[in-house]
Amino acid sequence: MLTFVRILACTLFFVTCALSRVVSVEIKTRSSVLGGQQFGLAGSYEAIGGKIHFAVDPSVAVNQIITDINLAPRNASGEVEFSSDFFLIRPADMSRSNGALLIDIPNRGGKTAIRMFNRPGRQFDRNRDWRMLNTKEDYGDGFLLREGFTILAVGWQFDPPHEKSRMRLYTPTAKRDGETIRGVVRADFVVSDRVQHHILSDRNHVPYEVADSTDAVNQLSVRDTVEGVRRVIPRAKWRFARVEKGVPVASSTHVYLEGGFSPAKIYEAVYISKDPPIVGLGPAAVRDVASYFKFNGSTELGIPQRSLSRTLAYGISQCGRFLRTFMYYGFNEDEQGRRALDGVISHVAGGGRGSFNHRFAQPSRDAHPFMNFFHPTDIFPFTDRKQTDPITGRSDGLQVHRLKPNLRPKVFYTNSAYEYWGRAASLIHTSLDGNQDIEPLDNTRIYLFAGSQHGPATFPPPQTTGIQPDNPMDFSWPMRALLTALDRWVDSGVTPPASRYPRIDDGTLVSVDKLNFPVIPGVKISSRIHKAYRADYGPQFYSAGIVTHEPPKIGKAFPVLVPAVDNDGNDRSGIILPELSVPLATYLGWNTFNQRSGPSQEITSMNGSFVQFARTKIERKTTGDPRLSIEERYRDREQYIGKITDAAIDLMDEGYLVPADVPHVIRVAGEHWDTLVDGKRTN
Repeated sequence: MLTFVRILACTLFFVTCALSRVVSVEIKTRSSVLGGQQFGLAGSYEAIGGKIHFAVDPSVAVNQIITDINLAPRNASGEVEFSSDFFLIRPADMSRSNGALLIDIPNRGGKTAIRMFNRPGRQFDRNRDWRMLNTKEDYGDGFLLREGFTILAVGWQFDPPHEKSRMRLYTPTAKRDGETIRGVVRADFVVSDRVQHHILSDRNHVPYEVADSTDAVNQLSVRDTVEGVRRVIPRAKWRFARVEKGVPVASSTHVYLEGGFSPAKIYEAVYISKDPPIVGLGPAAVRDVASYFKFNGSTELGIPQRSLSRTLAYGISQCGRFLRTFMYYGFNEDEQGRRALDGVISHVAGGGRGSFNHRFAQPSRDAHPFMNFFHPTDIFPFTDRKQTDPITGRSDGLQVHRLKPNLRPKVFYTNSAYEYWGRAASLIHTSLDGNQDIEPLDNTRIYLFAGSQHGPATFPPPQTTGIQPDNPMDFSWPMRALLTALDRWVDSGVTPPASRYPRIDDGTLVSVDKLNFPVIPGVKISSRIHKAYRADYGPQFYSAGIVTHEPPKIGKAFPVLVPAVDNDGNDRSGIILPELSVPLATYLGWNTFNQRSGPSQEITSMNGSFVQFARTKIERKTTGDPRLSIEERYRDREQYIGKITDAAIDLMDEGYLVPADVPHVIRVAGEHWDTLVDGKRTN
């Protein structure tokens, strides 16, 4: 149990070199990790939480990429001030660190790196204070700490829900000559149960408030499908209100509909809001804290100058899209013209970027087949290399838009199979007509974790929103190997494992209509994959970061392709984990809604499928399953484990598994056999 040292009389501020752009560090908690437990050669660790205070000069060219920076309030020195929550885990003796700072980009305010790489024994309680990691379960098997990483989580998002577990950015709002700025905002949502009111934000985040409930721009519409015709709901039928004790009460953050919102319909509220925050200060915070730790160190935090030689950033889902956006705008160049991030893992981001640097941006909004529609997420460009859209005439590329070649980080794009079905991932490595492969840049690798979903389900897999149970294919094992490979690439130039992803030229990346998916009893395939559209947000969107068309004008969709499958329905390409190469089931990156959760023809958001093989030949023939049964594939458990072992060793030799993890991969596969074949439950 950690013993926290709390600063009671007053918080401490430490002034640093002005060029770092970190003005001061406010320490609120400080403690030894797990009572001084030793983590291999790195020794014991210390955990420190608090707030980092920043200031940026709006006149510096690299800060001009921040939307509305010239409309932000300034201090006496002409700088814009803001701050972020932080949580640091570092070796108590920094001379024992590996020299790498791993920046954990919080997902909707929550820490993610420990969850992914340390395999903790339980999910974090969202009601706990975000500064607390104080049990062995929190730290899992201690992988990151044994490897000697210094881990820093820093708040970049201004609008996570107001819960103790969430880290956030504290940013000023834009004003024009001291006057309030107004603009159009759009909120869309789908409900699974009939409700009378709904918040004007995504997933209970802090919403933009309605500036004037009587404004003529305010509108509520409903449609049945993503591309369906909007039906405007008469103004007399709805209002900005929430229900309290059975009575609608005026509210600037909720919308109310007489008779309630119907399940499985797409509702969309458009309204005028005011006081936009300077959202782009979020990526600026990540930029400046990376440079601060790498070039300055931090005496007050016990980090000597130059004790950290390199910075890596890890972002999952929303935060993977954040890192793609970070590179696109050129945030990897700090005010002194130096490279902030040396390595990036953009995980399960698909083809997306996001609302992280424009006026009235909603950072939480993403894009899925039947959730969050037409927000500036899956928008051109998609590839790192420059391409020209033949329809719009725009030429652009993610790493060539503003990022100087010498400031590009080493980049790993890692995706699950879901991202190809639900996040347009194929667009990061195909031409805009879907006919050719586009090779990644020399500083980039692309990896597909074959047969996996957005985030692995537990085992035995539960059934949540889909017809089939969720997909438990666990890609955290190769993620550990890839993190160490990225670090070696950045530190010593050691070539990382080759990219593994589906391609057009070898027939492993195809259109849905050419998938040739087997006819499996009870499995319903849908062609309603997520599409990326040409969207017009108004003439000032690309030039000034201002949206004036809400909803946007939608043009032709880009062609999206999916991984080809074998006779079992399993992906044929990518990093194929042992439990997929030696399968007991079909593992899908997609699922379709069950009756209680959504329209049966639509693909669920972020969930895949687990479709177990029949145990025996008789059972298979009785159900009409074309896939061979388990008894037809494997003589017994011993043969199965032997094949799993061979597959795991092959992946280790190729660099996709850490040697120490191979026994654990084999053990878990054996537990799954025990559950599925012998009926033994695993914990």
